Amino acid sequence: MKVEKATIKDVPQIHKLVNSFAERGAMLARPLSEIYENIRDFFVVRENGSVVACAALHISWADLAEVKSLAVESSHQRQKFGSALVKACLKEARELGISTVFCLTYQPVFFSTCGFKEVEKKELPHKVWGECYRCPKFPDCDESAMTFSIPAAVNA
Repeated sequence: MKVEKATIKDVPQIHKLVNSFAERGAMLARPLSEIYENIRDFFVVRENGSVVACAALHISWADLAEVKSLAVESSHQRQKFGSALVKACLKEARELGISTVFCLTYQPVFFSTCGFKEVEKKELPHKVWGECYRCPKFPDCDESAMTFSIPAAVNA
């Protein structure tokens, strides 16, 4: 399995994959235009030229980023694709100097295995709720808020 940065050609497949989960109420739907606008945020795993898994690292502020739109085709789940994508997002956050990565998820057990800790939603800055108004469950969010703290680099 190889995790790579997404390309423009991946957008329709990412859109289809993410929205297939959104149709089941498992994540927030993403318009095609939003995926194009944020394609640089996305990582993908491809198999035989097709996107079978994706995730995005979206920068919120100087010290804060979000892992979002993590989706793995049903036939590829439980094969470490999701973990590899989260690891790629955390690596990029570390390289960018971001100290905290958060997620809003219906899969807290999975994210805890990736090192995230559950927190009260009110602990997250208000700026992270910018797209929540589009959610059909707003304002009664039933997702878990989780954070991952990246230790500051030690100067040698």
